[in-house]
Amino acid sequence: MRVVKPDDGHEVVPIDRALEIAASYDMDLVEVAPDANPTVCKIMDLGKYMYEKKKKEKAAKKKQHTVQVKELRFRPNTDDHDIEFKTRHARGFLEDGNKVKATVQFRGRDMLYTDRGKDLLLDLADELSDISEIESDPTMEGRRMIMMLSPTGKN
Repeated sequence: MRVVKPDDGHEVVPIDRALEIAASYDMDLVEVAPDANPTVCKIMDLGKYMYEKKKKEKAAKKKQHTVQVKELRFRPNTDDHDIEFKTRHARGFLEDGNKVKATVQFRGRDMLYTDRGKDLLLDLADELSDISEIESDPTMEGRRMIMMLSPTGKN
């Protein structure tokens, strides 16, 4: 097997000799490329390597942003002021990089006004068109009409 030493030297030796070399450095013999011919092993401190690897993974995880879906609920007869208020909330969610799920809930006779619900959702999308794009058009799911908005890269 080929042994890579801590001082970047390498040599081809039998496994017994490789273990002796690792013991002389007071480190571990780690198999790096088992499919190579001859097999490649590296002499390193495995505990320190695993610690550094976990530390890097944790740092990378800390920097990533998870996209959340924020939901806004409306009714077909929602007042203009309430729509403006919720639109401001939606703008904040989109600026933070989150998706917005806008829902219009229909109850009883409200089912007659599905066109109002669709207009409300399209007006919301138009109002937020500068920082968002429609991910899914308004669709009925039971007694709800749902539309998804996702942030664009322009903000």
